[in-house]
Amino acid sequence: MPVIVVEVMPKAELLDPQGKAVTGALHRLGRTAFSDVRVGKRFELHIDGPVTDAVLADARELAESLLANLVIEDVVSVHEGTPAEVSA
Repeated sequence: MPVIVVEVMPKAELLDPQGKAVTGALHRLGRTAFSDVRVGKRFELHIDGPVTDAVLADARELAESLLANLVIEDVVSVHEGTPAEVSA
């Protein structure tokens, strides 16, 4: 079954408290090579039928109207997922 992956991240100019908490935890664990973490959201939209340009456009519209809060988040990617990307 084809999957469209939508990735949403907090706007760069906004604070990311969850990302700051993860950064702090990494440093406490001695992982100081990582200087900053931003935490976002990933949606996997399973569809019936092929992924066409029209379906991708519909998914982007859905991402911008429902999945992301555009006041504080950006939709950074809407693309067809690969099998390796969506397998758990």
